[in-house]
Amino acid sequence: MRIIIVGAGAVGYHLAERLAVEGQDIVVVEADEEKAAELQTSIDCLVINGNGASRRVLEEAGIESAGLLIAVTNSDAVNILACQAAAEYQVPRKVARVEDETLRIGPGINGVDLIIDPGAALARELLELVRRTGVSEVVEFADGNLVLLGGYVQEDAPMAGVTLAQVRENLTNWEWIVAAVVRNGETLIARGDTEIRPGDHVLVVTTGDNQVEALALMGVEVHEPGKVMVMGGTRLASLTGRLLAEEGIHTILIDSDAERCRRLATHSNRLVVVCGDPTDPKVLEAEGIESVDTALALTGWDEINIVSCLLAKALGVEMTVARFHRFDFVGLLAGVGIDAGVSSRLAAANEILRFVRRGRIRSVTTFQDTAAEAIEMEVGHGSAAAGLTLREVNLPRSAIVGGIIRDGEAFIPHGSTVVEPDDDLILITLPDAIAAVEKVFG
Repeated sequence: MRIIIVGAGAVGYHLAERLAVEGQDIVVVEADEEKAAELQTSIDCLVINGNGASRRVLEEAGIESAGLLIAVTNSDAVNILACQAAAEYQVPRKVARVEDETLRIGPGINGVDLIIDPGAALARELLELVRRTGVSEVVEFADGNLVLLGGYVQEDAPMAGVTLAQVRENLTNWEWIVAAVVRNGETLIARGDTEIRPGDHVLVVTTGDNQVEALALMGVEVHEPGKVMVMGGTRLASLTGRLLAEEGIHTILIDSDAERCRRLATHSNRLVVVCGDPTDPKVLEAEGIESVDTALALTGWDEINIVSCLLAKALGVEMTVARFHRFDFVGLLAGVGIDAGVSSRLAAANEILRFVRRGRIRSVTTFQDTAAEAIEMEVGHGSAAAGLTLREVNLPRSAIVGGIIRDGEAFIPHGSTVVEPDDDLILITLPDAIAAVEKVFG
């Protein structure tokens, strides 16, 4: 399918990179000549230097044969106009990045099928992260009968320092699969000979009633948040702080700009706003940092967010989360004094990727610090895998089946499990294996 991406900023670049790996026909339109040239040398796609709202430029990009247009420039107006132009060319699906809330009032924007707001998307993710302190991801399938959990392996965890095969040897009954391991920014699809190390970010699929046991293998204990501190007065910090406060979570927001603090304080009577330096230990101690469960560093500067998290951790905060503009930092620094790294741009890109998936794929979940995706996919009646055991199915090594939903029942499969038509499979896969997975099971 031809996909036109308008804008080669962080979101557009990430999307082009991911979708090109899957073999999609990608065309990127970028107004900045330097950015366009950089993209052309690094990704296998067609890059056009021009205005993405221009019909002439869109025609040059092949808009007549496009199946999807994604407009993610820094200008809401350009994004909306590009989608409206695509609608005139009968492009089936159009996605626009729109951050101005006033533009989204009413039934929607004509010509746009999906509106993405990076800040709002990440604020929702942070709310879920805070709700379960100690857990980095929670994704439910089959009404919670299957659950994908993410967490960081602790030093004294039962799985630390041993292979997954050895972990299983020590257990008589196990209802979990370690599907992926993220280490130093790289993702490994886990196998029996994979050795788990302290600090690894692991993704585990387990049954709904076995979550506590699965988390215990990582050395993770989950508890409800008592007090949260948000550092920064950005739009993301404000959105997140208000969401947390509205959920009844005691939330303090600290920012050094007095005018911004006054403005933020008027938006919510439940959010406590404090004017002060979030990197000053005295300010944090004065606001009761010792009783804080989770610290969210959400300023607009990566360096300040790093320092704020390290300081909060040194002062006894159990969980720290830093917002990063640079994608590389999200995976590299998570677990090094920072329990989780997040990016609003990455959150937006991931939300678009979920929208892109179609066919027999029922749902897609993407993650902040890894290219892996959790895909729920129906096995077709003509599938080459139907009637074979999972051990016999020729899956790429960069994909694994973590769970199966059959006739309303969910379970963790083994190598001897036979695949049946109409099964819903929960697969953890890297981008380079998605096409092969669809071919095998579709």
